[in-house]
Amino acid sequence: MTGDNPIYVTRPFLPPLEEFVPYMQEIWANKWLTNNGPFHQQLESQLSAFLGVEHLSLMSNATIGLIIALQALRVSGEVITTPYSFVATAHSLLWNNLEPVFVDIEPDTFNLDPERIEAAITPRTSAIMPVHCYGTPCNTKRIQQIADVHGLKVIYDAAHAFDVRFEGQSVLNTGDLSVMSFHATKVFNTFEGGAIVCSDAKLKQRVDYLRNFGFADEVTVMAPGINGKMTEIQSAFGLLQLKYAKAAIRSRLEIAETYRERLRGVKGVRVLTIPIGVEHNGAYFPILIEPDYPLTRDGLYNKLRENGIYSRRYFYPLISSMPMYRNLTSSLPANLPVANLIAERILCLPIYSDMEPREVDRVMAVVAGERRA
Repeated sequence: MTGDNPIYVTRPFLPPLEEFVPYMQEIWANKWLTNNGPFHQQLESQLSAFLGVEHLSLMSNATIGLIIALQALRVSGEVITTPYSFVATAHSLLWNNLEPVFVDIEPDTFNLDPERIEAAITPRTSAIMPVHCYGTPCNTKRIQQIADVHGLKVIYDAAHAFDVRFEGQSVLNTGDLSVMSFHATKVFNTFEGGAIVCSDAKLKQRVDYLRNFGFADEVTVMAPGINGKMTEIQSAFGLLQLKYAKAAIRSRLEIAETYRERLRGVKGVRVLTIPIGVEHNGAYFPILIEPDYPLTRDGLYNKLRENGIYSRRYFYPLISSMPMYRNLTSSLPANLPVANLIAERILCLPIYSDMEPREVDRVMAVVAGERRA
């Protein structure tokens, strides 16, 4: 291993500490620590305006958000989803006593393949849960057409899709609900946290009941809710982060473009193409290691680690191969050939808003065999 400092696949953007102190002082002064406090209300309002959405409910984290979203829409039976995602996507279904039905992904976007959805629909299907993988939007128009024909709900796992737009419109406004993650490693973070974007005010009200144990007022419980509230400290940090969000995204996109330029022509490395019309956020930088690359994917992964560079095999292994899912008929590898192939070849290179040029150089010295200055 080199003597250089480690480089991780991502790391949180932290605004200057002194800018956070006034928020903390205000929280201490008014002694309102959680439960829909003033910073919580401000963040909901400002995020709605920033993202171009009308109804948004903050959550303690995105996994709770997914669980609540399924409850809010009263989903039952089977839910069609992707095997190529973080485990929380499918886990939220099991927590609601729902059966995941895995459908294969598109080879270019790594998103749920709309052309395979209808064949997976049964009389027990009640919803579709796609994922905007790496922040690349799903084919939302086609998915909605299928949902409308079959009377299905659509819940988007939008953990990677903060401020992603297609043809000028936020992808968060598609489907019945979209669930975002504000985990520490995300483009925008509140330490831990998340949000649900709702299609109408009535649905937001039900989501808000569910995140607070079902309480409508001091003595009225409307639903079997859970504790999904965001604290004032998280909300305050989010308000501060929001001031830097556009600049952080611009920086990520510049780093992604540098990678693209320097990987162009590197034999055996395939870079994910961003579709025309998409305003991306630089959430991740995935590459595929093809058979004509000098190393296997795991060989490159290990070589990077030996040089203090900690890439991630996002998403490997597939959800469908995990013990709690592998016995489902939809999990059979023969049903998911594209997802299995991508999972064996995927590698996400380090990318974060304050990544320095010399850190990019270190990564490229290993991946592309470039000389370091």
